[in-house]
Amino acid sequence: MIAEIGHAALIIAFAIAIVQAIVPMIGAQKGWSNWMYLAVPAAIIQFILVLISFSALTYAFVVSDFSLQLVAANSHSDKPMLYKITGVWANHEGSLLLWNLILVLFGAMVAMFGKNLPPALKARVLSVQAMIGIAFLAFLLFTSNPFIRLPNPPFNGTGLNPLLQDPGLAFHPPFLYLGYVGLSMAFSFAIAALIEGRVDAAWARWVRPWTLMAWMFLTLGIALGSWWAYYELGWGGWWFWDPVENSSFMPWLLATALLHSAIVVEKRNTLKAWTVLLAILAFSFSLIGTFLVRSGVLTSVHAFANDPQRGMFVLGILAVAIGGGLTLYAMRASTLKSNAVFSSLSRESGLVLNNLLLSVSAAVVFVGTMWPLLTELVLDRKISVGAPFFDAAFTPFMVVIAMVLPIGSILSWKRAKIRKSMQPLWGMMALSVALGAFVWSQNTGGRMLAPIGITLAAWVVLGAMAELGSRAKIFKVTARETLRRLRNLPRSDWGKAVAHSGFGLLIFGISAITAWEVEDIRSVEMGTPYYVDGYEFTLNSVGEFEGPNYVAIRGEITVVKNGETFNLYPEKRNFNVEGTPTTEAAINSTLARDVYIVLGDPQSDGRWAVRTYIKPFVAWIWIGIIVTSFGGLISLTDRRYRVAAPSKKVTRVAAVPAE
Repeated sequence: MIAEIGHAALIIAFAIAIVQAIVPMIGAQKGWSNWMYLAVPAAIIQFILVLISFSALTYAFVVSDFSLQLVAANSHSDKPMLYKITGVWANHEGSLLLWNLILVLFGAMVAMFGKNLPPALKARVLSVQAMIGIAFLAFLLFTSNPFIRLPNPPFNGTGLNPLLQDPGLAFHPPFLYLGYVGLSMAFSFAIAALIEGRVDAAWARWVRPWTLMAWMFLTLGIALGSWWAYYELGWGGWWFWDPVENSSFMPWLLATALLHSAIVVEKRNTLKAWTVLLAILAFSFSLIGTFLVRSGVLTSVHAFANDPQRGMFVLGILAVAIGGGLTLYAMRASTLKSNAVFSSLSRESGLVLNNLLLSVSAAVVFVGTMWPLLTELVLDRKISVGAPFFDAAFTPFMVVIAMVLPIGSILSWKRAKIRKSMQPLWGMMALSVALGAFVWSQNTGGRMLAPIGITLAAWVVLGAMAELGSRAKIFKVTARETLRRLRNLPRSDWGKAVAHSGFGLLIFGISAITAWEVEDIRSVEMGTPYYVDGYEFTLNSVGEFEGPNYVAIRGEITVVKNGETFNLYPEKRNFNVEGTPTTEAAINSTLARDVYIVLGDPQSDGRWAVRTYIKPFVAWIWIGIIVTSFGGLISLTDRRYRVAAPSKKVTRVAAVPAE
């Protein structure tokens, strides 16, 4: 009965989405206030209904209701409760329901918290959001119904992919979807603005917090996926340039460009056409990621479906959303012209360069991701585009961004003087170069990646500090006055400095592990020490260990260096229900390094294959990402983006109720 309630709630939500898409749009066009206001209760009710449906499916997983086909295929009565719950979205149908839940959540948030939005713009935004909802609710109901009953329910389920039975995968999809789907709000604001024919500083302040929220969640979602792959898959890497990894990275790059471009619209009322285009493209690339994951064109641990019917449905949504959005943009782009002018040396120019670098880097990732698929489709040839291509083609753009970031951030608006702007940065530049030179002097083997990367990392972090110091007039006024100025800085400025510092820490972590990582693969005799990078390792024992729903072969390895001793316990697990083996790496982490061990197969002579890594400063990759996300959170608390007051008064014709 509860499953039927969940299914009925989806059907009603679909009907309400149709009403929400049509009536408020007509009301905004005609100026009818009661028709426009209908969007608010419709968005809230739609969210409540989809939440009821999602709760019904979650209940079915929790109580192991194997009369539901989805539960029988993705759960088991002996599975730990955490993975029963996360099993809800560890499959195509359940994850698509989560997708829809987050979509209507954002619509309801605009309805409840967008009180300062002009009524016509708010109605159009919620109407466009409902159109997206219609497409994906139809996708769910007509091709991916999660509430299908089995005529003869099994006694127990078939379980869940063991790779997904992990805390990292429990939280990775929800955060990723909050980012993916959250970009729909930027798309809805862009389409609504194109229909209305008005983009100004106030619009930028309205759209920026929603984009910032989505960007922040997408950043954390990508980080959680990277962290999971690092410790769970046993291959020792943190990023593989997998096509599905890239499908989340491309909208992140475009959303980052959008955030910076919206600043120019807000401050200088220019780059309006470019900002609207970025808002359309950011969500469009989220849809492309959805197509890659759910169409069956890719074989990946991330992929959910392998059904041509579903692939064609998603392709249809892509064609309508992207094609319709870009067509409307082409029709209205001429209305978004700006008369604002700025020098080639100004903050506007710096942000334009930032946008170009981010957009072109996203295009590079897109080409590298799609080229093998297009080659196979058109030429019937299978080619592989892997990490060497992406590293060589993508990295230079990030290097240039790191080089110009502190300079672009400190330039004045409209027209800047390079000598004056660079004054706070010369000392930081010298310190960064000195730090890189010190690392180079201590380096062995002539590897230049670490000195260059650490120089860039220090330059970005110290440059962010220098900008704050410049704004506070440090050393030019009293300490009390400096502190007062720092306290009075807008939170968006603090958020920018923290986010940029996080980017610098990320560069440091990537450079250090790439340059200094040590890998060792060997057959190890029980009780005989072996040495890697100054560490002594001894395999003491290998025995059987029973987990909650798996049996593991667990090794015990003692690690010794400079008087420090600790034990690591790598495992090879075999899950009882699924019968699938997995490798569980054993990791000892500090801020300075990770000791990472993977237990391989037994050898014919009684030895065991063991793969050992020493990974310097790898933790700083995720620390940098968390700091970057925290910078976004600080910016999100800026009162200007909660209030979003218009930059100037505009005379509007009062809306009237429809007769």
